[in-house]
Amino acid sequence: MPAEPATDDFRYPGNRLGLPEEGSGSVSGWGRRLAALVVDWLIASLIASAVVQRPLWSGGNDLGVSQLVVFCLMSAVLVGLLGFTIGHRLFGLRVMRPDQRPVGLLRGLVRSALICLVIPAVIYDRDRRGLHDKAADTVVVLR
Repeated sequence: MPAEPATDDFRYPGNRLGLPEEGSGSVSGWGRRLAALVVDWLIASLIASAVVQRPLWSGGNDLGVSQLVVFCLMSAVLVGLLGFTIGHRLFGLRVMRPDQRPVGLLRGLVRSALICLVIPAVIYDRDRRGLHDKAADTVVVLR
């Protein structure tokens, strides 16, 4: 008697989380996420440049550290309170918990800090959740 095939509940990203396959609330693709990240990084760069009173093109470690701190705080507060950053908003994304409850400041801070470490953001599962999203129990979906 042949063995029965193993069941796998993976049909599309977000299926295991109870999210729709397409449309509002479905898991976002990588293109929009990357574009949103670039926008958020540029905004953080402009803010950091104004705070340290150095033009963006001057370079130096002070601006780089300032950019990272501004990005981390901006992302943590906006995602924690609103569920999206400026970049997310521009590209039709939002961050939510799989049970659709608000993210909250603590989860937003955990998520943002792990994004700043880079590695957690590039290791992801079949539902397109990076380690930063898994640690914060969040998912990036279409608005």
